[in-house]
Amino acid sequence: MRSSKKSVLVTGGAGYIGSHMAGMLVEAGYKVIVFDDLSTGVKPWLAPKAKFIKGDLCQLADCLKLFKNNRIDAVLHFAAKIIIPESVSKPVLYYRNNVGGTLNLLRAMQEHKVRRIVFSSTAAVYGQPKRVPIMEKDPVMPLNPYGNSKHLVEQILNDMARANAVDHIALRYFNVAGWDTRRAWPSKGRPMPTHLIANVIRALHGKGRLNVCGNNYKTPDGTGVRDFIHVMDLCNAHLLALKGFDRGIKNEIFNLGNGKGFSVMDVIKTAGRVAGKPVPYQIAPRRPGDLANVIASSAKAQKILNWKPKYDLEAILNSEWGRKP
Repeated sequence: MRSSKKSVLVTGGAGYIGSHMAGMLVEAGYKVIVFDDLSTGVKPWLAPKAKFIKGDLCQLADCLKLFKNNRIDAVLHFAAKIIIPESVSKPVLYYRNNVGGTLNLLRAMQEHKVRRIVFSSTAAVYGQPKRVPIMEKDPVMPLNPYGNSKHLVEQILNDMARANAVDHIALRYFNVAGWDTRRAWPSKGRPMPTHLIANVIRALHGKGRLNVCGNNYKTPDGTGVRDFIHVMDLCNAHLLALKGFDRGIKNEIFNLGNGKGFSVMDVIKTAGRVAGKPVPYQIAPRRPGDLANVIASSAKAQKILNWKPKYDLEAILNSEWGRKP
């Protein structure tokens, strides 16, 4: 007898964000299949009830076998290479993985008549923003292969929607941080994000000094301003997007962010207050391609998906430091 539970495939579900997403889906009553090559993650400890399948999206045979052997009603697609400097030095790797792997996934979806996909995109598609906060209708001009690979996938998804082959919701998110502190984490092998907040926490734990890359931007304190979002808020937006298909929402793009900007020094000061000790840091040169001010407008997501972030910067840092937000 066919189960009444919807079956959701989470690609990249052993990674930092994907593992949180798998756990949330299980809690929400979905049957969850995690597909991951374990190149940067570990088996989905946040979703022990999920079915785990090891495989590589870049291998078409793996994708076709996955869909042939499993009932799949919808896909949440997180699997991607995400390190911007690495994408600059290894562009073929990023296009092969992020674009080529997605093409294999979409071919398997089409052959097995799976229409729904929520795609994890990125604010990197905007490049140098013309204004802040950034809105979905603003120009898209990626500055690196990572951002360009995500934009290419968005274009492919639009083409497939016009061909009436696959429906999508693309979520462009900004700086993701925080942990779901309700669950235990493995002592070894857990995927570690590479963003500013993770590096601040490493510095607080005595693992070197934080490099503040540039303090002469045209911002209130000279350091770059960014928009941060808690990983659980991000996952909740993906869940709302998944449910949105049932409400007729499809082939849309949404920004995800708090809509508030915090400078690097704001993060350092707040982290010091949370930890009860100062963050060791030093001023370093600007990095090529870094921007002064990147803040999202999430008004569209709030209006259409009924999504509203719950966690502020201090709550994000509390969860990173090991306390419940």
